[in-house]
Amino acid sequence: MSTSGNDAPGSGRVLAGEEKGSDKRGGWMMKKEQVSHCQFSAWYPLFRSLTIKSVILPLPQNVKDYLLDDGTLVVSGREDPPTCSQTDRDNEAEETQWSDDENTATLTAPEFPEFSTQVQEAINSLGGSVFPKLNWSAPRDAYWIAMNSSLKCKTLSDIFLLFKSSDFITRDFTQPFIHCTDDSPDPCIEYELVLRKWCELIPGAEFRCFVKENKLIGISQRDYTQYYDHISKQKEEICRCIQDFFEEHIQYKFLDEDFVFDIYRDRRGKVWLIDFNPFGEVTDSLLFTWEELTSENNLRGDISGVDAQGQDSPAFRCTNSDATVQPSPYLSYRLPKDFVDLSTGEDAHKLIDFLKLKRNQQEED
Repeated sequence: MSTSGNDAPGSGRVLAGEEKGSDKRGGWMMKKEQVSHCQFSAWYPLFRSLTIKSVILPLPQNVKDYLLDDGTLVVSGREDPPTCSQTDRDNEAEETQWSDDENTATLTAPEFPEFSTQVQEAINSLGGSVFPKLNWSAPRDAYWIAMNSSLKCKTLSDIFLLFKSSDFITRDFTQPFIHCTDDSPDPCIEYELVLRKWCELIPGAEFRCFVKENKLIGISQRDYTQYYDHISKQKEEICRCIQDFFEEHIQYKFLDEDFVFDIYRDRRGKVWLIDFNPFGEVTDSLLFTWEELTSENNLRGDISGVDAQGQDSPAFRCTNSDATVQPSPYLSYRLPKDFVDLSTGEDAHKLIDFLKLKRNQQEED
């Protein structure tokens, strides 16, 4: 499932005074209230029938503290620790006895039995697999650390591993209003764990839509790093389908008149709402730039013109050929596999070798 969630603030991807619009410096004014309106629990009740079934759970303070802890990554709730064969244990018993030293610190993760039960019940009610996120963001930058290289989670420990490895999640906690220009006090935030029913979505069927003053001004291919032949061949149909969906279900119904929303168009042509994001530099503008989106000039795209009702059609942009394919923007968040294996304890042999090396270095010193 590739549901978006907000892209994290300040990631170069653009997440979540005076008068509305541009300020004296020429920049777009994004208010804290607009960011608050894009929290999942703020819009989900209004558009529940248009989107994927989800469960929202309040996030206890001790869980938040655990997720923000900068210590060694020890995942809470791991049911199946790494094991090795009896032969391996016999061969290594003598060499690993030193680890029982009284001065050796043992790292243990805190447990949250009540919260863990709530989460597992919610996961089961959603079919056994979920896509997790916080109020705004999903841990899209941490998919590589999961055993399945995916955001598909079946247990709380799966969720914790992704959340504790994600800069996007950390920024939700620490800098949710980083790009806002108003000086009003930060709104009180009740953090929540959002669990969305896992669906196998095709990245080439996701689109991001930009709305200014309740007018759909731009549509961008969501996975702009890849070329999809069907998008190039069906531009007009896709654009018309999204515009019809916007006018019927979204326009004048959201809490702001400037916002960004993501949709998924399935094989039958049905459009599903995926998420809402603030209209501003905290949300990734994809194949547009924020200078274009916030200017007074009409946008230019692969499709533009006037619809049957005489209204300006939104500018539509997509990756038009293999020559324009780009690397994934999330590659910069990845770490070497050996480091991941060590940090998660997934490869017991690598961990033992690493500890032997540290012991030898200490003895030499």
